[in-house]
Amino acid sequence: MFMIDRFLFLFVAFVLSSSGIHAQADKDHHFKVAKNLDVFNIIYKQLDLMYVDTLNADQTVGNGIRMMLRSLDPYTEYYSEKDLKDLKFMTTGKYAGIGALIKYHQLGKEVVIDEPYEGNPAVEAGLKKGDVILAIDNVSCKGKDVSFVSSHLRGDPGTSFVIQVFRPSTNKKMKMKITRRIIQNPAIPFYGMRENHIGYINLQSFTDGCSKDMRRAIVDLQRQGMKSLILDLRGNGGGSEQESVDIVNMFVPKGTMIVENRGKIKRANMEFRAKVEPIDSLMPIVVLVNNGTASAGEITSGALQDLDRAVVMGTRTYGKGLVQMTVNLPYNETLKLTTAKYYIPSGRCIQAVKYNRDGSAVANELVDSLKQTFYTLNGRKVYDGGGIMPDVKVENDSVPSIIYYLISGRDSTEVIFDYVSEYVKSHPTIAKPGDFELSDADYEAFKKHVVGKGFTYGRDSEKYLQELLKLVKFEGYYEDTKEDFEHLQQKLSHNIEKDLEYNKSMIKQVLESDIITAYYYQRGAVENSLKSDKQVQAAVDLLNDLERYHSILRPVKKVEK
Repeated sequence: MFMIDRFLFLFVAFVLSSSGIHAQADKDHHFKVAKNLDVFNIIYKQLDLMYVDTLNADQTVGNGIRMMLRSLDPYTEYYSEKDLKDLKFMTTGKYAGIGALIKYHQLGKEVVIDEPYEGNPAVEAGLKKGDVILAIDNVSCKGKDVSFVSSHLRGDPGTSFVIQVFRPSTNKKMKMKITRRIIQNPAIPFYGMRENHIGYINLQSFTDGCSKDMRRAIVDLQRQGMKSLILDLRGNGGGSEQESVDIVNMFVPKGTMIVENRGKIKRANMEFRAKVEPIDSLMPIVVLVNNGTASAGEITSGALQDLDRAVVMGTRTYGKGLVQMTVNLPYNETLKLTTAKYYIPSGRCIQAVKYNRDGSAVANELVDSLKQTFYTLNGRKVYDGGGIMPDVKVENDSVPSIIYYLISGRDSTEVIFDYVSEYVKSHPTIAKPGDFELSDADYEAFKKHVVGKGFTYGRDSEKYLQELLKLVKFEGYYEDTKEDFEHLQQKLSHNIEKDLEYNKSMIKQVLESDIITAYYYQRGAVENSLKSDKQVQAAVDLLNDLERYHSILRPVKKVEK
């Protein structure tokens, strides 16, 4: 009895001492918070009173808030009243404007129409790719950047303005009246049938309502005879968590746990389950992913993988497992902050990034020995440590540096943009997206166009050779290897025509995509790209081999000990 009492006494003493430690820690924390807020307040008051120039309170305090949040993670952000439109666009995909992508023309030093979006005011008004924006409601856009022009194109829905443009193809100036309206970029720019009853859906974002678009696409494809599906989430940076849950729900039984949020406070903890019966819980599915697949895209692909409902194919996803919520602040301002991490059905968290004190992201590439093992519904091993690893790894072809320079206009030329604009001018119509192909004669014309523009670019081989040359000279070996280096430099010297021919296949794909977009918009560009898409073809091959498909998802037999 004495031993029990003694044990009870020691246990109570331990609990009380632990409570005292926690109470003291909480007290210290609250004191530090109050102290630092007081210091910040005093510093600002002294600055406002004594600083040589008058302070802009919005700018000074706003910068202070942003720097504080920057020390946390890239997704915790402060939105002032004037920035709320950006937050709304990010969460809904909607904005009020004309519905066109604009860009800064490096050579002309002007903002031009790059891509009018199908079915929107820009197209209806007659704006075309290559049109130079001269003025908006008599406000000159000459010498202005993209942000200036964009801010004048956007506005309240229902408001009108007059835009003045110059069309190089006709050498004419034109004025058009355009009425702004709500623009929403399509979450699904293209879906359609592939060979052997295989459906394909390209889902580019998880904006509000995209699950309804997804449901309509699936039903339509089923009417066309779909028996298996490729869901393309490559480059999908995420969006609404609820939309991703609703999409997974289309393929898994009612009541299935899809994702769980776990945070510091109780209201941040949530569990999302399938609420309705699925459209199809048996149809074979391949989900395509890459490093651009993030957040809600990883919930979708990861949940389908954990539930053995789909084969995930491609390359490792980004690894954003952080959940944000918005908090309304006084004066119509908003704070978007990270409140939880999400965990998919196997119990793993896919967060792959940790953050330094300055807020900079660091890839958390865990070695295999440090990764935790989790199990899918069928007992297959999956791992945490960052992102979703595909069941079938299929690398896409690497993009040569010449394409990067051709697209970006880094050499202050706009060879692709100008060529496509001229091509559209001389071709009133082209073949359908699935059939269009740039002819060899057209590509030869492009090569001449590039050379004639004086295009140059920095090749990685030459850059690394120069670095090696510096090292060899520093170490005193240059004189012995001088002839070898000079010979190698001659071999690596620029030959633009040769490089254009060597990379012809990939450059043609870029040109075809840009040309088709001018006629058939985003849906046409996606459809055309499928002809040469290595990863899509790998998905088609897998769905045409259902024995192999099912073997990947087959339950793992437990080894009895």
